[in-house]
Amino acid sequence: MSLPRVLPEWAYPSPGLLFASLLLAHVLDYAYPYHSGFLLSIHPVHTAFVAAKKLAPPRSSRTRGVVAWLVVVTSHLGLYSLLLYTAYLVSPWAWVLAAAWVLKTSFSLRLLLESVAQVAEHLEAGRLDEARRVAQGLVRRNVYVLGPGHVASAALESLSESLVDGYTSPLLYAVLLGPLGALFQRIVNTLDGALGFKTPEYLEAGWLSAKMDTVVNYVPARLTALLLVLLSPLIGGDPGRAYSVWRRYSGVTESVNAGHPMSSLAGALGVVLEKPGHYKLGQGRLPSATDIRRGVRLVALAALLWLCAVAALLALAMALG
Repeated sequence: MSLPRVLPEWAYPSPGLLFASLLLAHVLDYAYPYHSGFLLSIHPVHTAFVAAKKLAPPRSSRTRGVVAWLVVVTSHLGLYSLLLYTAYLVSPWAWVLAAAWVLKTSFSLRLLLESVAQVAEHLEAGRLDEARRVAQGLVRRNVYVLGPGHVASAALESLSESLVDGYTSPLLYAVLLGPLGALFQRIVNTLDGALGFKTPEYLEAGWLSAKMDTVVNYVPARLTALLLVLLSPLIGGDPGRAYSVWRRYSGVTESVNAGHPMSSLAGALGVVLEKPGHYKLGQGRLPSATDIRRGVRLVALAALLWLCAVAALLALAMALG
């Protein structure tokens, strides 16, 4: 029995080559987690964000926002399709190198884990202003007016939500649709971050960006939340409590998806994650630096297990032909 081919061969030559490119992408993510200079200027997340802001400035119409979304998505997919197609014509290993680059720019793990861990480090040392500075790079809210518990909460909320947006979701789409699938998810998420604000300036312009991000990340958000619940005993958590908190608080956030990984992490840690004036997830106290470190360990374990699941799916696909 063999699987039917849906994508062109240059876009997804084989599960084996995709797995090789995924492994290389993880090596690149570990070796070079932070982009700067020229590599930042050509990073698809950067170019998509800048293009979206220029094509759909504040108070643009819904039509202009839709056009901007289509232009940014199609131009990026077209450019990286050309890269993969050209590499495929050269050799399979050239394709692996090109695909690894596309995948490396589609997910980010080491930078996320280290940034959140830095918040814990600063809080432990009593450097609240430094903890706020690092946390501000993770969330949109003004953390400079927040106390230690709410700064820790902001870091953990970003940790769980970014696990979906920046890792589990792109890897899932890579398995289903190859490197371009992962890139598509990342561009969609970037456009939501650029335009998908619920403010008068972007309510119309960001309509499609927000809707598409919700659709694309709907399943990964829930699978990731379940994974955090199942792994909670590894950090001393109670999976029953984690599941209960997840089911009770997942719909509290304005975002249809974000409440799932955030509430499951809150339940796994046994803390409250709160964005003052917006939502409160879980029961108990606000988190501390120790809870941040436990959260980082849990997310790292979840990412490892997710990668193993991806490897198993690709192995199964190879076995099926």
